[in-house]
Amino acid sequence: MPIIAPDRAETRPDHAHEEGKALTVLRAAQRAGELVHLTHIPGQAGRTTFWPETIRSEVAAAFAARGIPAPWTHQAEAAGLARAGRSVIIATRAASGKSAGYLAAALSEILDGGTVLYIAPTKALAADQLKAVRDLAVPGVRATCYDGDATMAERAWAQSHANYLLTNPDMIHSGLLPNHTRWRGFLRRLRVVIIDECHGYRGVFGSHVAQVLRRLRRVAAHHALPAHHALPAGGHAPVFILASATIADPAVCARQLTGLDTVPVTDDGSPRAPLTFALWEPRLLHTYTEARARRPATSEASDLLAALVKAEIPALAFIRSRRGAETVALAARDALGGETGAVAKGAVAAYRSGYLADDRRGLEAGLRQGRITGMAATSALELGINITGLDAVLIAGWPGTWASLWQQAGRAGRAGQPATAVFIARDDPLDSYLVHHPDTLLRHPVEPAVLDPANPYVLGPHLAAAAAELPLTDPDLELFGPSAAAAVDDLTAAGELRSRTSGWHYAQHRRRRPAQEISIRGDLGRPVRVVEEATGRLIGTMDEPSAHRYAHDGAVYLHQGESYLVSRLDLADRVALVEPVDPGYTTQARDTTDIDVIAERQRARWGAADLVLADVTVTRRVTGYTRVRSDKKTRGPQIELQLPERTLATTAVLWTIPNARVVPLPGNDLPGAAHAAEHASIGLLPLFAACDRWDIGGLSTELHPSTGQLTVFVYDGQPGGAGFAERGFAVAANWLRATRDAIHSCPCETGCPSCIQSPKCGNGNNPLSKPGAVTLLDTLLTDAV
Repeated sequence: MPIIAPDRAETRPDHAHEEGKALTVLRAAQRAGELVHLTHIPGQAGRTTFWPETIRSEVAAAFAARGIPAPWTHQAEAAGLARAGRSVIIATRAASGKSAGYLAAALSEILDGGTVLYIAPTKALAADQLKAVRDLAVPGVRATCYDGDATMAERAWAQSHANYLLTNPDMIHSGLLPNHTRWRGFLRRLRVVIIDECHGYRGVFGSHVAQVLRRLRRVAAHHALPAHHALPAGGHAPVFILASATIADPAVCARQLTGLDTVPVTDDGSPRAPLTFALWEPRLLHTYTEARARRPATSEASDLLAALVKAEIPALAFIRSRRGAETVALAARDALGGETGAVAKGAVAAYRSGYLADDRRGLEAGLRQGRITGMAATSALELGINITGLDAVLIAGWPGTWASLWQQAGRAGRAGQPATAVFIARDDPLDSYLVHHPDTLLRHPVEPAVLDPANPYVLGPHLAAAAAELPLTDPDLELFGPSAAAAVDDLTAAGELRSRTSGWHYAQHRRRRPAQEISIRGDLGRPVRVVEEATGRLIGTMDEPSAHRYAHDGAVYLHQGESYLVSRLDLADRVALVEPVDPGYTTQARDTTDIDVIAERQRARWGAADLVLADVTVTRRVTGYTRVRSDKKTRGPQIELQLPERTLATTAVLWTIPNARVVPLPGNDLPGAAHAAEHASIGLLPLFAACDRWDIGGLSTELHPSTGQLTVFVYDGQPGGAGFAERGFAVAANWLRATRDAIHSCPCETGCPSCIQSPKCGNGNNPLSKPGAVTLLDTLLTDAV
């Protein structure tokens, strides 16, 4: 496994390590008990070599002109393997120069008459890579982006002239493959497919992308010039080059994603700057109740970001939510309001999904060129966009995976200077645990990218889409995996496909394209536009589930530090009309969730209790919202909303206890005990399954209609499931014991965000019973196996 997390991380006395300017600023900003741990990760020297003879001299000269006279050893190794016709995955740390390795091979193939397809998970990363290719200025390379921001004229030029096409899985799925005959000239010469940041393709999204790539391989082989490398349909098979800074078992991941055997390149030859990793726990707030609460991580992040910007230290603050990123940037700007000199207007900005293309490009350029010193960003800026000169990274809350943790931390020190990364714990059971267990946080191996291309919710629709592109044949089914034959039989029986001597043909009306009915990023639907009502100006976009929560009638919508009040959400026209105004409060939506058990997959008996893995249907609805005064943090009464229900077919792990067998609970609060156990178990599952807390949901009830007993559900938040419930079921005894211990060991009296309160609870964290949850879990685990 490649060394991604530090293999030689060591904690030393502070005087044994030369601290950078960023850490000095952070020390000055801390109050008692906030900086709880420091780990110093030493740097390493780089190892250079020569480009392989197969790399074209023009390409080598272009790299030399850009300051790369000799490649790092892993760059040369990857380029040589790819030019020899071997698919490869480069799995080295962040900022190790993976792009030079795949570009050397790809641009050499273009000079030999081929074409290259570059696939990135985000438009921002593709745009950044387009700049890198154009900066190299290799004669004969015609590069362009093919994404949702491209105009019709730009798309037409790409079809006719591009030999280096930068795109994303969505455009391949819905644009290129259904119209593959228009791309005949490009596909017949396709020699290299680059899949950047491949660790991002996980869960259901990764499973969809895996099938998109199989469809791409089939269509490319159909159009390709004959050669000795052939797929079942005949033609030349392009080489796949995958890249990721943060992934375990890279060869296994690459095979799951592409269906191809690949050679892993993991021996990182690049230099590494020393990194100081600080763990920061916000102080406890003084309250007049028994419940203890810590200062929000976003408040700490805004203060620290402002302090770094004031000291002219370039920094990124990663925030978990879009609203949080906007709030942190706004608070940091307010804190710097009276500053002058380097702290100029616009020195702090927010970056998140939903911005218009020109806004995104301007922000990226501003950070790259130094006009923006501090930026509060969501994970939209996590991937490998080339932003040099950052001295510090703030990570406000557990980002969901160790892969994301190191990806975000790796954004600092990209120019070779010593770097500082700060993990700021939220008032959350998982964050509290990690900040006090630094070995778990900093020495834990990164996760494998968990995906399941055979997921029936994924495979069947993509086989229908493939048949609409080209009739399916028996050899094609090998490409789609061992479950494909049964899935084709099901599609044929359902009338989706029609069997003929030439193969299986798509049987529905030809104007109906099955690819259009597949949402590879989940059931998000077409985006909802946010429009200024008085002027008609388009401000941004968001997916429909987010619109229910953040752009409902009466919501306060934040965009680049400006407040807007939503006057009307029109879901039929998919538009939210807003007016610029700061009403002096923010809004927080409330929702309800119901679950129906559809089918049981597995069951384990724990004495009187049952543990079950089941297919379920989750029904959710935003029912209302409250106004939170910005100055006093006080809440008003709930305002009702009339929004439609949204349903999700997924997988859940659930446990039941007959109510008659439950020992007397403190306060006889059975609903509060189950609710508290549900919250804590959701918070701890990411320690046992490769998931993010926000990828999973839960429900608890004293008497569920499907079971007739007290029941607690934890379910996958993706259509069809993403494997998280299955892994929770497999390690349920250890997972639920850790949940019980986390609640019991928390020093609060009645429950707090560090143990049983949830930041995503639709019921306002009510009712909750901390002692009841411990008793309930003790009862459940008495006979656990």
